Amino acid sequence: MYQYTPFDREFVKSRAQQYRDQLERNLNGTLTDDDFKPLRLQNGWYLQRYAPMLRVAVPYGELSSKQIRVLAKIARDYDRPDDALFAKAQATQNAIDPMNPTKPGMKAVFSPPLTKGYAHFTTRQNVQFNWIQLSDSADVMDLLASVDMHGIQTSGNCIRNITSDELAGVAIDEIADPRAFGEILRQWSSLHPEFAYLPRKFKIAISGAKEDRAATAWHDVGLFLEKNALGELGFKVLVGGGMGRTPITGTVICDFLPWNQIINYLEAIVRVYNRFGRRDNIYKARIKILVKAEHEKFTQEVQEEFERILNDDLAPHTITQDELERVRASFVPPKNLPATDKPSIPADLHTQKRYLQWLEHNVAPHQNPNLRAVTLSFKRLGLAPGDALPEQLERAADLMDKYSGAEARVTHSQNLLLAWVHAEDLPALYVEAQALGLAQGNIGLLSDMIACPGGDYCALANARSIPLANAITERFQDLDELEDLGPIDLHISGCINSCGHHHSGHIGILGVDKDGQEWYQITLGGSDGSDLSGSPKPGKVVGPSFSAHEVLGVIESVLSFYVSVRHHKESFIACLERVGLEAFKNAANDARHARALEPTAH
Repeated sequence: MYQYTPFDREFVKSRAQQYRDQLERNLNGTLTDDDFKPLRLQNGWYLQRYAPMLRVAVPYGELSSKQIRVLAKIARDYDRPDDALFAKAQATQNAIDPMNPTKPGMKAVFSPPLTKGYAHFTTRQNVQFNWIQLSDSADVMDLLASVDMHGIQTSGNCIRNITSDELAGVAIDEIADPRAFGEILRQWSSLHPEFAYLPRKFKIAISGAKEDRAATAWHDVGLFLEKNALGELGFKVLVGGGMGRTPITGTVICDFLPWNQIINYLEAIVRVYNRFGRRDNIYKARIKILVKAEHEKFTQEVQEEFERILNDDLAPHTITQDELERVRASFVPPKNLPATDKPSIPADLHTQKRYLQWLEHNVAPHQNPNLRAVTLSFKRLGLAPGDALPEQLERAADLMDKYSGAEARVTHSQNLLLAWVHAEDLPALYVEAQALGLAQGNIGLLSDMIACPGGDYCALANARSIPLANAITERFQDLDELEDLGPIDLHISGCINSCGHHHSGHIGILGVDKDGQEWYQITLGGSDGSDLSGSPKPGKVVGPSFSAHEVLGVIESVLSFYVSVRHHKESFIACLERVGLEAFKNAANDARHARALEPTAH
């Protein structure tokens, strides 16, 4: 993974020192909350429902074991609200039963208790904390800086964290490793003076493989590394993807851009957006609205600006071969030898069904035939999808040191991937991961769902995500049943901002407010663009919103109908496309009608 230079390190540490000064002035009253707000946001500090939330940048998803251990320390020592605040939050959560909102005062029996002292993996390969007190925030920034981490540009109307494929550099379908380009773009975009105040936030994803595992088409800019007929490397450039109120997948505006011009071309794109993007309406400020409204004009403006950069500015950000090789030198396979201190392996492990299922779903092939890429599943009952306790993080760091060259990647689906595991170490890794509760063989299956923190934590949310995720996980615990259902992407968002990427789920669940109560809209047929999902597209709504206590029944009814009509080994998304949405929509609404005929609603 990329090794920070002295300049990189000084940059991050000076930023942390600057933030400490800003915080101290705010706490002593010489810097108002209004003046402090944009400063803290630029460093990843939000004010949420109960406490500040910190978003830590993890460029293109790569973490070292040393960084994981610092994240564990932050979770243990700082992700701790005062007792009165936490008691207030718990009382609010338990005020209604999220599975039956018509009965106020009932304890939320389907909702796991609010958790403190943990880190949360996000869909954009970041890490978040929900309970750090603002007075401790400068100490946390210093801790992050000590291991080359920060929260710079994880918030605000700027270019956010650059994301990529979790299998970058090891995928067997890879055309070129995108990580070096991701790092070059990180350096270019960090505190870029021209792009510090865009009309809205701006997200870039980059992939170098044939399969899109990074939901690239759903970003403001999506970059695909490709080779032309002459074998030359370049980028296909998509612009205008995004979720939220208006889900749109990106539009190709350049079929092939030479790799060394990518920064100059991005400068052109962002300049045009900065010039013409709307600032009068926050809901219409994303670049996707501009591209949709002015597609041909937008593309023309970008091309003209690009040509001006090449001619008048003499292409100031053309990437040289030397610079690319300098950055690429950091992205070499780690010196990872097979583990020597291995746990005791059960004699019958190779015939155990759960181990075989883990091999099938959690272990991916590797460019090096002696290695494998292994996903640790952070989807388990009682914790929100993507939540990691301090002990799990520390033990995961031990596994990284022992089995994966001290490296791991945060995945788009909120898990942790070890990219450098020797094939002969798979049994030992499974045994140790199983002891941690991280060896569920469910990657790509229904319980490997994506979910945002929702209304339990987020001030923007209309409804809670975690109780539904927990209820669905509890219902679908049987791995044999999950395996029979096959690959299904289930995504949950607590509000229209779509942090849970509900639009791209085969089954999407969106929390909505209805007369002050939590209701949920369900969509079917969405896709993030991966091979198993088909072309990227938003799902379609199956009907009016469902009350919280109806949702699980709707999911069961939809899946039961799928099982009844599928062809042999036909996937859910393929069956849906063959049979048609209307039939599945009827199955979903049949569940509502069946519920209405029950003697009681709870």
